[in-house]
Amino acid sequence: MGCFFYSREKNKNKNKKQSRSSPTLTVDKDDFRDEMSQKANRSCSLVVASSPRSILELYEERAHELRDFRLAELRSSTGNFSRELKIGEGGFGSVYKGFLKTSCGHLGLRNDSGNVVVAVKKLNPNGMQGHKQWLAEVQFLAVVDHPNLVKLIGYCRTDDGEQGPQRLLVYEFMPNKTLEYHLFNKAYPTLPWKTRLSIALGVAKGLQYLHEGLEIQVIYRDLKSSNVLLDEEFRPKLSDFGLAREGPVDGQTHVSTAVMGTYGYAAPDYVETGRLTARSDVWSFGVVLLELLTGHRAFDRSRPRPDQKLVDWARRHPAGTRWFSRLPDPRLAGRYSHRAAQDVAALAWRCLADRAGERPSMAEAARALERAARHGELDGPPEPPEEGSPPPPRCHAGSGSSSPEAKKAATAKRRRMAHLAKLAAGASAAPAARRLVHMKMTKAAATCNAGTQHVET
Repeated sequence: MGCFFYSREKNKNKNKKQSRSSPTLTVDKDDFRDEMSQKANRSCSLVVASSPRSILELYEERAHELRDFRLAELRSSTGNFSRELKIGEGGFGSVYKGFLKTSCGHLGLRNDSGNVVVAVKKLNPNGMQGHKQWLAEVQFLAVVDHPNLVKLIGYCRTDDGEQGPQRLLVYEFMPNKTLEYHLFNKAYPTLPWKTRLSIALGVAKGLQYLHEGLEIQVIYRDLKSSNVLLDEEFRPKLSDFGLAREGPVDGQTHVSTAVMGTYGYAAPDYVETGRLTARSDVWSFGVVLLELLTGHRAFDRSRPRPDQKLVDWARRHPAGTRWFSRLPDPRLAGRYSHRAAQDVAALAWRCLADRAGERPSMAEAARALERAARHGELDGPPEPPEEGSPPPPRCHAGSGSSSPEAKKAATAKRRRMAHLAKLAAGASAAPAARRLVHMKMTKAAATCNAGTQHVET
């Protein structure tokens, strides 16, 4: 699932020759502040010196820790970007498995020959991710340091290659690919329930670190299952920081920015207003929680139209009803904790609150998942309703709604159901009569559902 862009942004890249040191940030400083006018006018006075430093200033402190690779070295490590070593592809370009001959043992996994195994992302010059996103990823990943965030080893930048400008990134290698692969690729074994909870908790802690654990707040802005990498122990690591942004500062409540992200994961309030906050990430986390719980994609065109959006489909299976048993991934075959599943669903709906202020912080979300993980029983669900049976009724007119229209709809519903109950009491025991009553009750429930939806809107 690719990214969407609601507004076009012009790259402000400058074709200036640069030395083979860390990417020069002073030249491209506007690339990171063209959407943050609050920061662009920040002065360099002593008064501001006590304020949190920007990502640019933090990067300049850590840039020396990244390795500047030569293009020839990365060509050699990937077999000249061999198709056999390609492990991923997207709008940004391609990712290759590489083998570095280095004595630096801290860089990551090693193969039998003692070479360090890495992932090399080679950007497509004509792709969706340009120099601006490449530079953002270098900056943010140089600054962050957390077990649930992917480690950037180095980069390669050349403007005089045979094939034009080249932008590459070198990461630690994640042998178990992405969460997306394991949730939606039927060729992979089903992810166990406890592993799913562990992945959810790791993602929550990674986001919590970005929001609260740094000198500045970082808004990830592109959380989705394909950006959650899994190491050899299925520990999750967030990757792809090309859309990351600094959070609001100086008393501001949000960052105004062009709307970017992935359909199905981006918070509706951010899409509608362009106002980005940490709670935008929380909404995306709620979608990923539902993916882990249900095994369904955030948006799936292969499903019937009413069920294509995961959030819409999941709302029709509320906890506390027998319809909830349709929600958990059927591939789990009942091998999950029913109480924990309800807790995860409840947390997901809190994260998916319409109002950003009503969503929990990622610290709260992490604590909720830790509590859910204590339910160790794998008791499975009640027997789920058969496919083709009537959908759960959605008549909520009597729950907190006191409008005249809602009361009228509720009264009409009670009258219809009472009338049908009398019909059922006087009906013959013959199967045909029972079927007739059942059909009328189903039709009445559907009518009620439609009427209530009209009232609620």
